[in-house]
Amino acid sequence: MESVNIKELNERIQKESAFVDLLSLEMGKVIVGQKHLVENLMIAMLAGGHILLEGVPGLAKTLAISTLAQAVDAKFSRIQFTPDLLPADVTGTLIYSQKKEQFEVHKGPVFANFVLADEINRAPAKVQSALLEAMQEKQVTLGDETFALPDPFLVMATQNPIEQEGTYPLPEAQVDRFMLKVKVGYPKKEEEKLIIRMNNSGEFPKASKVVGPEDIRRARSVVREVYMDEKIERYIVDIVYATRTPEDYGLASISSFISYGASPRASISLSMAAKAYAFIKRRGYVIPEDVRAVCPEVLRHRIGLSYEAEAENVVPEQIIEQIINAVIVP
Repeated sequence: MESVNIKELNERIQKESAFVDLLSLEMGKVIVGQKHLVENLMIAMLAGGHILLEGVPGLAKTLAISTLAQAVDAKFSRIQFTPDLLPADVTGTLIYSQKKEQFEVHKGPVFANFVLADEINRAPAKVQSALLEAMQEKQVTLGDETFALPDPFLVMATQNPIEQEGTYPLPEAQVDRFMLKVKVGYPKKEEEKLIIRMNNSGEFPKASKVVGPEDIRRARSVVREVYMDEKIERYIVDIVYATRTPEDYGLASISSFISYGASPRASISLSMAAKAYAFIKRRGYVIPEDVRAVCPEVLRHRIGLSYEAEAENVVPEQIIEQIINAVIVP
């Protein structure tokens, strides 16, 4: 009976995920290379999570999310985080109208389907927490009223790793609210030649509308239906537990590098991201390779490094790689 259901589910997901190729194609018109970034943006969108991008300036981080918003025909807003920004500049505020003799609600830029929080580490903690509360609760309270945020709602925050003067690093508890943290690298030589050509010609291609917000909402509910076996669930829990008690998995050599392991949010994010990855690959069930594919993005910001790790230049990616190699694959 189960195999019949899997077959039916597979066929249904093949049909439902057809738009993924179209979306990739449209984004490929504007974004040269950066396939890893585009794929992770789609995973975040389909899994209902938020994404934090880290990379030097000029790597198409901003362009990627605005292009995605164009292709999905969704409302897009950009908030440039600066040290003088106030929480009301993000969420909105109440303004007194003398004509009506009452307070009127003015919604902030957070009321959009796709919100780009540019250089999130440049704004003070209270502004960051105002945005992160909206991300977690999917609602904003202005005065006595609470307003639901649009659905789908995706926050893409960027941070610059090279310039740390005058920045406010995100606290670990707030970073944990991002489903994925993606490190954006430089393009390849051939891709950079194409970027130069595209900019010199002055003809910038634009993404056409491929899907609507309602298609994304439907796809999200289908992603939740992707079949995950109990063995895969156990595999996810083992990976997360290996970040907390590495000795139990024969990884005593890395225990001194970890000050704290991943939270239960990591297990939830890992399972949802693996389901979204399977959906993108047009499969109705999750395999261990799906979990391994999304592991670095889900875990890299959730493992606390000790002073010893920093002294020896150990990065989270090295720890994650060792964990993936040590945990038994079902």
